[in-house]
Amino acid sequence: MLDMTPKDITQRSALRINPAKTCQPIGAMYASLGIHNCLPHSHGSQGCCSYHRSHLTRHYKEPVVASTSSFTEGAAVFGGGPNLRQSLKTIFQVYKPDVVAVHTTCLSETIGDDIPSIVRKAQEDGIVPNGKFVIHANTPSYVGSNVTGFSNMVKAMVDYFSSRDFGKSTDVNVIPGYVDPADMREMKRMLAELGLTATVFPDTSDVLDSPMSGSYEMFPKGGVTTEQLMKTGSASMTLALGAFASESAAMSLESKCGVPFTVMDLPIGIRSTDRFVKSLLDLTGQIKPVASMIEDRGRALDMMTDMQHYLYGKKVGLYGDPDQVIAMADFLISAGMRPVYVITGTPGKRFEDKVKTLLGNEACRCVVKSSADLFYLHQLIKSDPVDLIIGNTYGKYIARAEDIPFVRYGFPILDRVGHGFFPTFGYRGSIYLLTNIVNTLLDRIDRDSPEERFELVM
Repeated sequence: MLDMTPKDITQRSALRINPAKTCQPIGAMYASLGIHNCLPHSHGSQGCCSYHRSHLTRHYKEPVVASTSSFTEGAAVFGGGPNLRQSLKTIFQVYKPDVVAVHTTCLSETIGDDIPSIVRKAQEDGIVPNGKFVIHANTPSYVGSNVTGFSNMVKAMVDYFSSRDFGKSTDVNVIPGYVDPADMREMKRMLAELGLTATVFPDTSDVLDSPMSGSYEMFPKGGVTTEQLMKTGSASMTLALGAFASESAAMSLESKCGVPFTVMDLPIGIRSTDRFVKSLLDLTGQIKPVASMIEDRGRALDMMTDMQHYLYGKKVGLYGDPDQVIAMADFLISAGMRPVYVITGTPGKRFEDKVKTLLGNEACRCVVKSSADLFYLHQLIKSDPVDLIIGNTYGKYIARAEDIPFVRYGFPILDRVGHGFFPTFGYRGSIYLLTNIVNTLLDRIDRDSPEERFELVM
């Protein structure tokens, strides 16, 4: 179906074909689900909300709840204020959440709805009950990406909740970035192993991977509570994982409450996890990690060494959200592989500079590009093929057209299951990623081997 993609690359300043990203409200909706008893609210048309919910549902294979202002032609002309007021009234009367997290859409941003003023008037009129909260983030789809939408909503959590009123604490804040619930759960496990008391926000574990209990719960037990969010302003410091998704909130928290912060890459791969663990050890004053963590690292290193003959020198086309792509590129390099095409749909020269630094002398032989699309990636691959493609589900068409092994990674993954339950974070996540990559390459060897080379043991 992509046979007509030309090899010759022409510069495009505006047009995007098969973007390597999705829109801001999806990221904002996902971040909102990481607050306990929170209902995300899409201030726009029903179609926007339905698309964003279905996209998240298809990735996590879990029902994603959200409400909408249900814009019609009238709202587009006269403004969506009355729609939002009526929505808030219905939401608190019927669904009774603790928090409503409002994110805007293209239409509400274009007509210029003043969300803070609308919410403030609703509070004055008693539409928002005492002890309940309404927060908001501006997330027009015509700029940014799902990552910037996530970032804006996490910053809103800080702006609306974080407070200095709880005194000074030794607790640590961790902003985990745009990652799956399994990563957040692994993060909390590692923090607990080192004896750190931490507030992870947002936290979608036990929200989008909740167990079947026999009864439906609109608001599962997971998520960071409003009380925990308020106390983030009293923490000793903030670890922001992934600059694109987490730095903005950390900066806002420092400005508002004086909490210092450190920005780190996502702890994906042994090298990045080592840096993350070192930071945690510095916080606790410990000299070395606990025994179980050392053993996990040893297992990951052992597997990487054992599988080196399958990994070394393999050329990889890598795409997706910037924080995840940066961390994965670092992981691939440490495993002896060559990420020769590294792209993201999210804008930002910072991405290109970071990846080129990781590549070092190899950078001149690779293509690194932000604000790119999958059409461009396909052109690169047609001109000079790779051994492996790594990215979200949308890359399957390129993999099929060019007959290249494909590892699904990032968001969204719409055509496979289980990704939400296996972490990519930490040493254990490294083992999962290595297993997935090596097995994909071995499957291809089996498929292509002639009868006389079809081996039982590989």
